Amino acid sequence: MSDLICIGGIAGAFGVSGEVRLKSFCSEPTDIGTYGPLLSEDGLREFHITLTRPVAGGLGARIKGVSTKEQADALRGTSLFVPRERLPSLPDDEFYHADLIGLSAYDPGGDLIGKVTAIYNHGAGDIVEISPTRHKSALLLPFTTAIVPNVDLTAGRIVVNLPDDPDE
Repeated sequence: MSDLICIGGIAGAFGVSGEVRLKSFCSEPTDIGTYGPLLSEDGLREFHITLTRPVAGGLGARIKGVSTKEQADALRGTSLFVPRERLPSLPDDEFYHADLIGLSAYDPGGDLIGKVTAIYNHGAGDIVEISPTRHKSALLLPFTTAIVPNVDLTAGRIVVNLPDDPDE
């Protein structure tokens, strides 16, 4: 499990005075402003963020030391991380995406399907991407209890009920 968890990203400049548009990956979007300084992926850069207002596609924010549109634009695409110990503990049925990536995926009979390579959320729920051992293309499946009834972080595995293949 990673010591840094990605909780958002900088989507670019908002306005002309250095404000940025943030994308928050927190269940409550404004929580991104409550975890103290955020870090770059390598942990070398700190971002002191003050949320300003909701904006289309995210949150407006000021970053200490960023005062021009050009400086804000230069940060576009920067992922924002927080040390795991600053995050709250989760209930048994919730997981940080970073903890799922890399887990082995098995079918209910115990056969290896592949490895979890990514988790996506485009607004309609989480999607788990599995790089399969027996298929050429990645499997994209809803991350629901019907499809993924068991997640065992200690054992490093998930159980996946693959939908029926209509071609079989």
